[in-house]
Amino acid sequence: MENTGSKMRKLMRNLHNKVGYFIVGLVIIYAFSGIVQTYRDDPNFLKHDVVTQMDKNPGMNAEQLGKELKQKDFKVIETKGDTILFKGGSYNVKTGKVVTVKKELYSWIKPFTELHKSDSKGKVHYFTILFAIALFFMCVSAFWMFKPGTKAFSSGVILTVLGIIASILLVLSK
Repeated sequence: MENTGSKMRKLMRNLHNKVGYFIVGLVIIYAFSGIVQTYRDDPNFLKHDVVTQMDKNPGMNAEQLGKELKQKDFKVIETKGDTILFKGGSYNVKTGKVVTVKKELYSWIKPFTELHKSDSKGKVHYFTILFAIALFFMCVSAFWMFKPGTKAFSSGVILTVLGIIASILLVLSK
């Protein structure tokens, strides 16, 4: 007859196995979107140009144009005749025509990157909370894979402590 500890270990191993396969699918998506988020400051990584044309009031100066476009850190690069060139576009002073070029992620990538930016008001946050709970379960259930006191269990505890220390050092080094 099995004792309670052995039954618990068997149950946790079984759950760990089943939940683990589910998490593999989640991790693949989060890993991909995490890589994209890491390179979000690279203007070319998985991005394309989006050209927008609009008509604004003619005759605006650079300051007025910056306010009108509501562009953060608006800066004029140069003026060529009737055209004001600014970072990301141009403005024709006589016609009022504005052309902007902005780098954006491809549309099929955007939803995946939103997983990393979810907040408590969006629907996606339920998914991210489920993922976090499942990962936490995997962490805890891993300690039922081996009997306490064995070499495998002891090395698992040591590696866990090293992982926690490495994470703390990484956060503190920023």
